[in-house]
Amino acid sequence: MRKRATATAISVVALALVAGGLLLLVLLQTSLITATETAAKSRAADVAALIASQDVSEAEQSLADTARSGQYVQIISPQGTVVASSERSAARTPLSDLRPRPGQTLIDSVSSLQSIEDTDEFFIVASGVQTEKGVYTVVVASTVQVQADSVTTVAWFLLGATPLLLAVVGVAVWFLVGRSLRQVERIRGQVALIDSSRLSERVQVSPTNDEIQRLALTMNTMLDKLQASDAEQRRFVSDASHELRSPLATISAGLEVAAADPSGDTWHELQGLLSSETTRMRYLVDDLLTLAKANDGGIRITVTDVDLDDVLSTEIRRLQPMTDHTISASLVPARVRGDAHRLGQVLRNILDNANRHARSTITIELTSGPNGVEVVIDNDGDPVPEADRHRIFERFVRLDQSRSRESGGSGLGLAIAAGIMSAHHGTITATQAPGGDCRFVMHLPSGSVD
Repeated sequence: MRKRATATAISVVALALVAGGLLLLVLLQTSLITATETAAKSRAADVAALIASQDVSEAEQSLADTARSGQYVQIISPQGTVVASSERSAARTPLSDLRPRPGQTLIDSVSSLQSIEDTDEFFIVASGVQTEKGVYTVVVASTVQVQADSVTTVAWFLLGATPLLLAVVGVAVWFLVGRSLRQVERIRGQVALIDSSRLSERVQVSPTNDEIQRLALTMNTMLDKLQASDAEQRRFVSDASHELRSPLATISAGLEVAAADPSGDTWHELQGLLSSETTRMRYLVDDLLTLAKANDGGIRITVTDVDLDDVLSTEIRRLQPMTDHTISASLVPARVRGDAHRLGQVLRNILDNANRHARSTITIELTSGPNGVEVVIDNDGDPVPEADRHRIFERFVRLDQSRSRESGGSGLGLAIAAGIMSAHHGTITATQAPGGDCRFVMHLPSGSVD
């Protein structure tokens, strides 16, 4: 990666230098030629103005006083002869055949001036001036070889400096990338040493306030999640094993006793017990599978229009023959979008929980409004302590540790209810009624479930 990054950086810089260098040379050449053209036109205009305002002799004297290197100026008579020149070498033959009208300026460029034996490229400006003796022509020939040489010199400087600059860029990128990769390698090495037995360890975070620091923080956040997930998984396996151990031990002992009785009478006596323990295991396994799907966000929801009041009435009728408590219900028609079977499972879990904890009375209220549907289930047992109102919806949580599993359930019902409500984009909370009773509140939104 270090070599690839360095090669890429050098390639990019090389392309940028080539493109920038070519653009610079084009702009430099254009600028120099424009400056030469402007200077030649200005010189021709000055001489023409001097001829027009005074006479040719004054202009001739001005040419001698203001001669410039690389620039030839001629004054050509109406007959086509050179009457004045800024250089002696150009005093005999006209430098150009251009003969503009009075006030007109013509431009030309030639590869050389054979009349003065100069092989440089020249830029020529010719201006016509009207006098009493006729139309005079002012010719200014400026060499552009100096400009071409300047562009060539700059090009050679760029060509010579490019390898040096690329070498500097390569060394700098190699060093900087290597420095950054050393930090990444340090983080990688620390993470590689962390396994399931060392999930409490964390990556060292450098106070650099850059991407490396954010990478280390992200890795530590990931390790926090992995540690929490590992602890949750271990607790889940431990609790599940503990729950399954009791019915398995009962079934195993029953089978041994029944097998030791050749008459078969013991089998008939233990059949009901073994059957109930098998049913208990089946329900427990089903609950564990449901919870696993809930944790993965994979509970299957068959979305239909559900008359929640009918589902709640069915669960109340199911509970009434099984309890000695007084059940009072206030229901209104309420339709939601969701899974009738899963919503019935939630209501059943909450009602069974209320039946276990109530002293004498269970109160149920179903209301519907613009914000959704709400089910409130109260029982006159002790309310859930405020510190445990979130924890009660975790797996295998029993607030009353003195209760047996037979009377207190497996500790999965409320966790399943919370998972199903979440899949319906709803909520379930434990709280306290104004009169001090234990209260559970279910809320389902009025919108449809995706």
